[in-house]
Amino acid sequence: MKLHREGYGIIITALITFVLISLLNYYFLSCYPILFSTGQVLLLIFLFLIIQFFRIPYRINPFGENDIVCPADGTIVVIEEIMENEYFHDRRIQISVFMSPLNVHANYYPISGIVDYIKYHKGLFFVAWHPKSSTDNERSTIVIKNQNGNYVLFRQIAGALARRICYYSEKGQQVSQGDEFGFIKFGSRIDIFLPVGTRIDVQIGDKVKAKLTRLGTFE
Repeated sequence: MKLHREGYGIIITALITFVLISLLNYYFLSCYPILFSTGQVLLLIFLFLIIQFFRIPYRINPFGENDIVCPADGTIVVIEEIMENEYFHDRRIQISVFMSPLNVHANYYPISGIVDYIKYHKGLFFVAWHPKSSTDNERSTIVIKNQNGNYVLFRQIAGALARRICYYSEKGQQVSQGDEFGFIKFGSRIDIFLPVGTRIDVQIGDKVKAKLTRLGTFE
C-alpha cells in the first residue's frame, strides 16, 4: 500500500499540526494525565484518518474486455434506467457508487479504450447521495469508447465535504482498464452510465471495490 500524491501536502500539514498541538497539549495539560492522554488519543485518531484517506492499496485487475470494472470503492446507491442528457441524449443504465470518507478515493478506468469526451463542471456541494448531486454539484464527465464500439460515461461528483476533483485524462488518450484516472478529496460519488441491455452484476446496497468488483458485462 502507498499514499496518493494528492495527499502529500495535506498529510504534511496534518503532521505539523499534530506536533504543534501535541506540544501545546503537553505544556498545558501534562499535569492532568487523563486530559493529556485523551487529547493525544484524539490527535492520533485525527492523524490516522487523514493518512488512511489517501491510501492506495495494491490490487490486480482480473477482468476482460467485455467486463465493466467498478471505478471506485464504496456502496451502490443507485441502479436505474434514465435519460442521459450531457453526452448520449438517450436512455442509459446509471449505477452510482457513494464513497464515504473511510473509503479509498482513487478512481480507475472501468474499461479500456479511447477517451472520447471530457468536461469539467463547476457546481454546488449537495451531499453526494442527494438526487440533484449528479447534475448540480461540482463534477467531471469522461467518456471512453472501447475497441468493440461500446461507450461508458463516468462522472466524478463532489460531495458536501469534497472541494476538489482531480482527473488526469486527455481527449484522444488510449487508456487501460484499471489504470488510475483521478481522485476526489473527501466525501464523494461516481456515476457510471452503461448501454441499455448491459448485464448488471451488482445490486443496490452492495459494498464494492475499485478494480476488484465487476459492475456488469457488455452483451
